[in-house]
Amino acid sequence: MRRSMTMGLCAISLIACSTAGQSVAAIENVSTASSLPVGTCINMGNMLEPEKEGAWGGALIVPEDFARIKAAGFDTVRIPVRWHNKTQQQAPWAVDPAWMDRVQTVVDQALAADLNVILNSHHFDPIFEDPAGVAEWHGAVWKQIAERFADYPEDTLWFELENEPHDKLDNSNLIETLAPSYDAVRAVSATRPVIYGGQNWSGVDSLATLPLPDDPNVYPTFHYYEPFAFTHQGADWAGPDIPPPGRTFPTQEDRAMLARDAAKVAAYIERTGKVPFMGETGAYDKHISTPDRVTYHRTVREAFASTGIGMCAWAYANTFPFWDRQSGKWLPGMRAAMGLPEDD
Repeated sequence: MRRSMTMGLCAISLIACSTAGQSVAAIENVSTASSLPVGTCINMGNMLEPEKEGAWGGALIVPEDFARIKAAGFDTVRIPVRWHNKTQQQAPWAVDPAWMDRVQTVVDQALAADLNVILNSHHFDPIFEDPAGVAEWHGAVWKQIAERFADYPEDTLWFELENEPHDKLDNSNLIETLAPSYDAVRAVSATRPVIYGGQNWSGVDSLATLPLPDDPNVYPTFHYYEPFAFTHQGADWAGPDIPPPGRTFPTQEDRAMLARDAAKVAAYIERTGKVPFMGETGAYDKHISTPDRVTYHRTVREAFASTGIGMCAWAYANTFPFWDRQSGKWLPGMRAAMGLPEDD
């Protein structure tokens, strides 16, 4: 999720269709396209990626969280982790052993609940300012991560090398910058899934020029917070141009935009033979009611459903939450918006 920035589709089938004036091409090779079984997914947001665990109002992760997520019907959890301030600031850039142990404990808890796990690097801030200068450091951290989890199952634990490239880290230098990290993972595991997101905070348009290593076990991702004026209204971390409260959703223009964006994903699948997944999507709860957030998630899910992508909601229980810690209940309608049953 971005922390500093200015920032109903017809079915896609063998017959091309048109909606909101936009032609949506058929996906001819969807049955053979390469994809991760992400399914319905939720982010453990604002927990392990703040400067200090729980610093942004998130409670410590406990096993009951993952049991609850699994019981709700989710297939996968994405675990964002801040690493750069938990390491030595010079070679050999050793990760704090206590932090590595804590991350491993959380991963163990999620896997024990029979969930797939996406483990990522989140807010490795120096790499966005100096990609070439920080690449070796970033790679050294991933070497330690890969070695710690070397014996973990490759079909359920997946590595996402860096969240939301932006600033000076873009698609033109992405492969080169992340090469030390990719090589570190591949030195330990030849086939563990490795995930790449593209430039400009991994927005859907980043897919058009997203470079990937020539590796069948590399998978693309993108994030979706459109329209930003709705999803981030009143978000005080959103930079100098904070969208003001009051924006409604969906307008006719919003629906047309969703159709265009789903068509971009369909075109990417057709062109590359790889199915990306939506690593983050959500709407800020401070100025958006739960019913309006339900409408947002349902509308986005339905718009992209025919592309076959997995979707990871932001987030479980802190900022854009699905689970309300105060009431000890899932917020009404939120699971159904993601296509899950609402049984309590």
